[in-house]
Amino acid sequence: MLPELYDAIFSRKAIRKFDPTPLGDEVVTEIKTFMDNELVPMNAGIAIQHQIVARKDMRGMLATKAQQYIPVFSEPKEGYAVNVGFTMQQVDLFLSTKGIGSCWQAMPRPGKGLKSAASGEYLIALVIGSPVEPLHRKDRSEFARKTVSQISSIPPGDAVMDDVLEAARLAPSGTNNQPWFFTGDAENSVLHAYCRKANALLKRIFHKMNEISMGIALCHAWLALEHEGKTPEFVVDGAARDHPPKGYSYISSLHFS
Repeated sequence: MLPELYDAIFSRKAIRKFDPTPLGDEVVTEIKTFMDNELVPMNAGIAIQHQIVARKDMRGMLATKAQQYIPVFSEPKEGYAVNVGFTMQQVDLFLSTKGIGSCWQAMPRPGKGLKSAASGEYLIALVIGSPVEPLHRKDRSEFARKTVSQISSIPPGDAVMDDVLEAARLAPSGTNNQPWFFTGDAENSVLHAYCRKANALLKRIFHKMNEISMGIALCHAWLALEHEGKTPEFVVDGAARDHPPKGYSYISSLHFS
């Protein structure tokens, strides 16, 4: 995976103001090539479909002046929303390295033509375009995020784990909900990821969005481990799964060596 993606974690931002001019064919081809050849899924057994489409192909609340979108469809298998977040966050970070603005959007919906041609369930879209606002943050103080101690029970002091948690902490999430919590053991090289449970009233709205957000945070953690020279692997840890922190549900574990 491109090392630039890790670096982008610490400066990327969601762009909401776009130039009305569509991205050129050469830029679109570069993005498509990356999506077709470079993406690493969290679960290779779940098929994802994505493409760059024009604004006219989308419906609902569309981003101001943005002319292009990447709607994402997936096979509806266990963990598919997490897998979409993990996979497509690589696109978000790649766009940031190329000077292209992007933003996760839950409100736009594919038009009838896209829905009938696509296979799988529509989950979310990335809106993309040339930004007319600053593309990158100047420093980490500009991130409105919880502290590491608020999202993890892992004691500080291990260089690798500290880097991983910081990268995960800076992940974007739906409505900046930051639903993640991490436990683990630096000595045994394992990180366990949990998602805060939504109450009954909000579950229908936030459940899939929170799972997509979890995938985004796990993408950041995975990139940080790669940056640290580790070999990360996603596994289901029975003990972690069966003993989640109160108010959280188990998502996955990262073992690394």
